[in-house]
Amino acid sequence: MNEFINHTNHPFARWEAEQLRAAEAYGTVMDMPFPQIPAMWGAEEVCRLAAENARAIIARRPAAVLVQGEFTYTYALVAALAAAGIVAFSACSERHVRERVNEAGETVRESRFVFCRFRTYCAP
Repeated sequence: MNEFINHTNHPFARWEAEQLRAAEAYGTVMDMPFPQIPAMWGAEEVCRLAAENARAIIARRPAAVLVQGEFTYTYALVAALAAAGIVAFSACSERHVRERVNEAGETVRESRFVFCRFRTYCAP
């Protein structure tokens, strides 16, 4: 069966129904948590980790992968997946902001992100 790998810091169990339906169109959704990338790492360490995770993902032969997180790692991983013919997505959402004044007279801003679609990455 095809898989849709969620390689982010947002487990699919917490997704809204619309995003889950869009992912399930590609297959069974599976979380692969996004790694912690130390700020002190150089490009060599980041690229090595991206290559390791690319091999693990490619071995699963998923239909698609949602990749979002630290930018240099994401770029390296998406490039490796593209070279292997695997579609990589970013999730697109709209931010809905509501402002209100609380009991103390303070303005409170609440943001909610509403999933719109998955967008493929441009070829690196």
